[in-house]
Amino acid sequence: MQIKKEDVLKALETVKSSSGKGSLVSEGHVQNIQIFGDEVMVDAQCVNPTLQAKKKLEVDILKAIHDHVYEKAKIKVQLIVPENTPPPSNTIKGEPLPGVKNIVAIASGKGGVGKSTITANMAVGLAQMGFKVGLVDADIYGPSMPIMFDVANEKPTTINVDGVSKMDPVESYGVKLLSIGFFAGVDQAVVWRGPMATKALNQLIVDSHWGELDFLLIDLPPGTGDIHLSLVQAVPVTGAVIVSTPQPIALADARKGVGMFKMDSIDVPVLGIVENMAYFSPEELPDNKYYIFGKEGAKHLSEDLKVPFLGEIPLVQSIREAGDVGRPAIMQEETPTSEAMVQVTRRMVEELVSRNDELPPTEAVRITTMAGCSPKK
Repeated sequence: MQIKKEDVLKALETVKSSSGKGSLVSEGHVQNIQIFGDEVMVDAQCVNPTLQAKKKLEVDILKAIHDHVYEKAKIKVQLIVPENTPPPSNTIKGEPLPGVKNIVAIASGKGGVGKSTITANMAVGLAQMGFKVGLVDADIYGPSMPIMFDVANEKPTTINVDGVSKMDPVESYGVKLLSIGFFAGVDQAVVWRGPMATKALNQLIVDSHWGELDFLLIDLPPGTGDIHLSLVQAVPVTGAVIVSTPQPIALADARKGVGMFKMDSIDVPVLGIVENMAYFSPEELPDNKYYIFGKEGAKHLSEDLKVPFLGEIPLVQSIREAGDVGRPAIMQEETPTSEAMVQVTRRMVEELVSRNDELPPTEAVRITTMAGCSPKK
C-alpha cells in the first residue's frame, strides 16, 4: 500500500495535543512527517514533559495512523519538548488545613516495625480521650487502615462544601479515615511513579472535608522518600513520631527518619520515638518478658538523638489479632497492651502540648529537591 502524507496528516487531526487545547495539527505541533514505503516517521511537539503525557501522546499517534491510514504501518514517533517548557513538579502547595489544629506524621525508617498498628491505636486512643481525630493512610503502596478499622468494604462519599465537591472521609471508632485502599481492589497493586503518588496524597489530604479536628494523623510509608517530601510540602506538619523495633538494623533506619525531619530545610519537631515489639510475653506467662529483638534499643536511640522516648509496646498475639479483625488493641479493657498504647498516646499529647508552647507553628516546606540538605547538628 502507498501511504500518503496528506492521509497521515488527516489522521493526526484526530489526536489531541498534550496541551489539551486542540489537535496536534490545529496546534501546529506536527513538525515533520517522512514516509518510506510502509514506514512512517513523525516528529511532534509535546508541551507536557511528564512521562505519562509523552507516552499517551505516542500511543495516540500510533493508534491514529493504524486506524485511519494503514494498520500494518511501521511507525516511529519522535516527541520534542520545547526548551522553555517548565519541568514537571512533584510539589503541592502547602497551606494550613481549615479547622485542623495539629497534623502529626507517623513514620519509620524500616518496614514491618508496626508503624500502622501504632498509628491506628493512637488515633483511637485520642478519640477515646475526647479529641476530634482524622487519619490519612499515606502508605500509597501498602494501605492497611481499611482492614485495621474494619471498613475494608466502605467507600468515601462526596460532599459539596461552598460549591466545591470534596471527599467525605469514612468514620470508624470516632476516627475520620481516608486511604488509597478504599479506591484500589484487594488484588490490585498500586504501581505509580512519584508525580501520581503525590497527586493521590494531595487529594487525600487537601481535597477532603475534614471539618474541625484536634488531630490529623498521617501514616507514612517506610523510608524517607517522595511521599514524605510531598507531605511536608503539602501541609505544615506540627510534629513527627518515629516507630522502631529494638534491633540495630531497624534503629539504623529510624535514625535516618529522625534525621530527615531534623533537616534544616524541613525542620519538623520530632515528638518522640516509640519502641514496638519491645519484648515478648506469652499468654500463659504474662509476667515474663523475653527480649527477642534486643533490649531498650529505641530508648537508647532517643537518648542519643536527644528526642523524647514515648514508651514501649510489647510483642503479644492479641495486638496482631486485634488489627486483623479491625478492632485496635487499645479498645481492650484494662489489659497490659491497651494500657501501653494509652500511655504512648498520652506521652505524645504531652510532647505536642510542650512543642506548641515552646515553638512557633511549623511552615510547609518550600523546596522541590533534597539535594544539598544536611541534618541539624
